[in-house]
Amino acid sequence: MAELLLELFSEEIPARMQAQAAKDLERLVVGALSDRGLLFEGSKAFAGSRRLTLVASGLPVKQPDVSEEKKGPRVGAPEKAVEGFLRSAGVTLDQCEKRNDGKGEFYVAVIHRKGRATQDVLAEILPECFAKLPWPKSMRWIPNNPVRWVRPLHSILAVFDGDVVPFEFAGVKSGATTKGHRFLSTGVITAKTFEIYRNDLKHHHVMLDAEERKETILTDAKNKAFALGLELIEDRGLLDEVAGLNEWPTVLIGTIEDQFMDVPAEILQTSMRVHQKYFSLRDPKTGKFANKFAVVSNMTPEDGGKQIVAGNERVLRARLSDAKFFWDQDRQHRLDSRIDKLKGIVFHAKLGTQYERVERIVALAAEIAGKIGADIEKAKHAALLCKADLTTGVVGEFPELQGVMGRYYALHDKYNSDVADAIRDHYKPVGPSDAVPTSTVSIAVALADKLDQLSQFFAVGEKPTGSGDPFALRRAALGVIRIILENGIRLPLGVSDELLSFFADRLKVALKEKGTRHDLIDAVFSLGNEDDLVRLVARVEALQSFLKSEEGADLLAGYKRAANILKAEEKKDKTTFDGTPVASALVLPEEKALFADLDAAAAKVKSEIAAERFVEAMGVMASLRAPVDAFFDKVTVNDKDPALRKNRLLLLSRLRATLHLVADFSKIEG
Repeated sequence: MAELLLELFSEEIPARMQAQAAKDLERLVVGALSDRGLLFEGSKAFAGSRRLTLVASGLPVKQPDVSEEKKGPRVGAPEKAVEGFLRSAGVTLDQCEKRNDGKGEFYVAVIHRKGRATQDVLAEILPECFAKLPWPKSMRWIPNNPVRWVRPLHSILAVFDGDVVPFEFAGVKSGATTKGHRFLSTGVITAKTFEIYRNDLKHHHVMLDAEERKETILTDAKNKAFALGLELIEDRGLLDEVAGLNEWPTVLIGTIEDQFMDVPAEILQTSMRVHQKYFSLRDPKTGKFANKFAVVSNMTPEDGGKQIVAGNERVLRARLSDAKFFWDQDRQHRLDSRIDKLKGIVFHAKLGTQYERVERIVALAAEIAGKIGADIEKAKHAALLCKADLTTGVVGEFPELQGVMGRYYALHDKYNSDVADAIRDHYKPVGPSDAVPTSTVSIAVALADKLDQLSQFFAVGEKPTGSGDPFALRRAALGVIRIILENGIRLPLGVSDELLSFFADRLKVALKEKGTRHDLIDAVFSLGNEDDLVRLVARVEALQSFLKSEEGADLLAGYKRAANILKAEEKKDKTTFDGTPVASALVLPEEKALFADLDAAAAKVKSEIAAERFVEAMGVMASLRAPVDAFFDKVTVNDKDPALRKNRLLLLSRLRATLHLVADFSKIEG
């Protein structure tokens, strides 16, 4: 068994593309090896700013010999059919066998293929795999050459079992050498095994593994912040990015000038993150933003980083001067004076301007506020102002601060704090880890914003597809669900059936981590007239608990049996058995008992569900287990007497209808 070591060395690869490129490279190469019968023990891919690396261990040095049979036309078939078969199989007629399948003789091509040397196979498949890498953006850099790559390719290291795999891709011939750090290393590195390759790279100031780079950055930043009595504001997205930008990361600490410290922390943090890739620090005692930042350098400075820090502080000064200018300028105009400018911002070509959208949100927020006990006037005021900060300089520069800046401007203009908070919170939750609004005014505006977004886009046919969701409607629906469920809000959604079905699908996603079964959500939704999510989830949870019990499992089995009988007999009779069985026509004590118990249970279940005592409703259902079991044990449904048979089928229909008071049991799996 042997090892394949592969490295593609290029100009800097954008950090956002690296991780996926490594996965794609591994997928393509592993797939190509498997397709050619070359199985191996394991593989691992690595990505960095200038290199993609793949190692596959336990590969055979030669493909296995294979034999396959290919069935051809009948003996005596037209000559062209036989010729076509021989051509496709790559054999002559003398190389075919004749076999008899009981209906006559036919030709069989028995093809024997000798396995090729793995090195030869690799030389063939690797260039093909490289050409298939699905870069989000790529470029041509060789005149008259159609090959595209994310950045100009400098070298290819391709070694199998200690020897170079010879091929050429994008004008670059494969070899056994690479280079280390751009500035901290000189000369070339020759590697014939992964272990030598990884160790030599580290000696030449390159950390191959992105996870090691992340851990180094995080640990170094935390330690240096701690030494100053501060703590790092962790940012996973930024950590991923700087780990992709640096091969030999070193963390240095810089200072923010005092003149910028009266600018909101969110502006400072966003400006540093977006433009400079700096981490922010804070005082753990007060939670306040600190006048320090952490910068990740790709160097090991001899002066302890003084020059690098000074240079970054100069650049940051210019960036923050711009941010401070926007902040100061924005506050010269009241937030309500900006509302009219929303008429010039198109929300969507089919849905009008942001001003028109705000008018809808105001009306919807007022309606929701009235239903959840929020201050209606505050909700309307917050809704009116919620998009005004889109016209400000800060949000124009940093779109991710919309809402956040609206709150700052509202407080500066002396608006009520509930209104200001609602402006900030109406976008929440932005993601699964984001908190939901909790004050009633904020809840009303946040729900109004998302429900308007969903209903309007669905109305004009702009719905999510399997391949895309350009208007983030799935996120909006999950936001509505989380706000309602986490706050326990009793609010009918009041949406179309199509949109309600969309909510049902999102609800399955939202409840998946809790272990809630998706089929039970379908079973309750299928009853219709249920768009109160809190009540619906309570019903689903009670149903799930019931089905875990012995009574519930047995009753479900009884339902399935009854449903199958009804389905078969309805198909045979070309009719639907739906109605009330004739009590006087019941003969056996077991069918009489089931009829009586169903009659009593239906009334009790309706009463318990109306009172939202779903656990108690399940208790009533559990009481049906015994009479249902007894019925199927003693009663023959398809009796020879047509009248008796029909009455018993109607009794099963009554059982089905009674159980459907709780949920559509036909949707339940198992």
